Amino acid sequence: VRGHQLLKGRWDLLFENAGVSAMHMTLLHTNKVLIFDQTLAGPSQITRTDPSCSKTSSPATEDCWAHSIEYDIASNTVRPLHVVTDTFCSSGSFASNGTLVQTGGWSNGDRVTRYFTPCTDSSCDWVESPTLLSSRRWYASNQILPDDRIIVVGGRRSFNYEFVPKRPGEGAFQLPFLVKTNAVDEENNLYPFTHLSSDGNLFIFANRDSILLDYNKNQVVRAFPAMPGGGARNYPSSGSSVMLPLDSANNFQRVEILICGGAPDGAFKKATFNQTFVEALKSCGRIEITSQNPQWQMEDMPGPRVMNDMLILPTGEVLIINGAKQGTAGWQSATEPALSPFLYRPAEALGNRFRVLAPTKIPRMYHSTANVLPDGRVLVGGSNSNFGYRFSGVAFPTELRMEAYIPYYLHSSYDLKRAAIISISSREIKYGSKFIVRFSLQRRPSSSIRFHVYAPPFTTHTWSMNQRMLSLAASAIVKGSGGYIVGLTAPPSPVAAPSGYYLLTIVNG
Repeated sequence: VRGHQLLKGRWDLLFENAGVSAMHMTLLHTNKVLIFDQTLAGPSQITRTDPSCSKTSSPATEDCWAHSIEYDIASNTVRPLHVVTDTFCSSGSFASNGTLVQTGGWSNGDRVTRYFTPCTDSSCDWVESPTLLSSRRWYASNQILPDDRIIVVGGRRSFNYEFVPKRPGEGAFQLPFLVKTNAVDEENNLYPFTHLSSDGNLFIFANRDSILLDYNKNQVVRAFPAMPGGGARNYPSSGSSVMLPLDSANNFQRVEILICGGAPDGAFKKATFNQTFVEALKSCGRIEITSQNPQWQMEDMPGPRVMNDMLILPTGEVLIINGAKQGTAGWQSATEPALSPFLYRPAEALGNRFRVLAPTKIPRMYHSTANVLPDGRVLVGGSNSNFGYRFSGVAFPTELRMEAYIPYYLHSSYDLKRAAIISISSREIKYGSKFIVRFSLQRRPSSSIRFHVYAPPFTTHTWSMNQRMLSLAASAIVKGSGGYIVGLTAPPSPVAAPSGYYLLTIVNG
């Protein structure tokens, strides 16, 4: 029984009131987490402290409520930030220098590009660009590209894509695939799932269809079979998607996509207009998009789930967390919170890949988020099915508590087996180069020791954009004074791993 409970993990409450509901969340390379909500929903629960809203110069009017915070992991504190235009249902991606490039939103923010450049002190804040996007980007998706530009795909009634930054004279490029996948009265193709494939083209999944797009030529180079199982997988029938970890054993060429959850056809209309909540989908589909004959392999989760986040853990396993068992995304459009996360183990045999984990006590419904932290915990926040902050008189009040899910691999029984990184020979790694990592370990390294690098995602509306993990090639491990030494080989190109900040984790057995 003790072993069984150990494998389920546990939960810690970090914040009773963070001040802002976490509609959007991303991990910064300064070991802080950037969190923000929408700006036009009225008062939050934390005020700005910048000079224009100081106690001596201005009362805490609605304009002086903060709608963004920076969470400091080490001190477990938050700092209010000032975001101006509305970020409601927006998208984001990191540039190679670690700056968050954040695009779109609603109302006065739907064509705005914002930047947040992390700092180690409290001097950094949001900066908004005067250059407008070509199209409205509300419920769009972003992906960093090998040339350090960011592609922005789709959005409500925006059946096209564009780049940030643009080349001279460049605008938006039409994408008929988004018209084709747009379901009447339901859409079900917003926040399309986008993954950069190993040939440099972009995999795009919307509703239940998918393509491989050569975005430089604006040509669809491949269409994949429709995902079986019925229903839809994208907003508002929101499931989620990950690209499974890439491996140096095949030179990072083999690409598999996993998509889980969603809602049956018609579920959104029934929830919105009739308050009838249909059971969510319980199926997952897995497809090797680099295969000569790609086909979906279907399997069922332990239970139905919609609005589920999917995160790649440091071990290469996938955490399915947050969401509901009935309904869809939208205002008061779901019921039956899915309190127990699922663990998906890609390397296990079909039928033995899922494990049910320890439940939270806090419903995480519409507008919930989660991010993997550098220490291996998972930060969980948000949940607001209401327009504005409402704490009573509704089925699911606005949630300002933040908690951490602590996976099994952080249990004290693994302390003797867990490696700790001492040093890295360089913090700026060149493509294809070798670099040295020193680490400590109280026991001998496992024969299956692995070295993973992970690009943290920008997470909102169940979709973790730009999430990417690679398993690096390693030399023989040598015992040195004060620890072990290993040589690792960096990925060969920005197609395999777009330039930027990555977390390095040693997985010992």
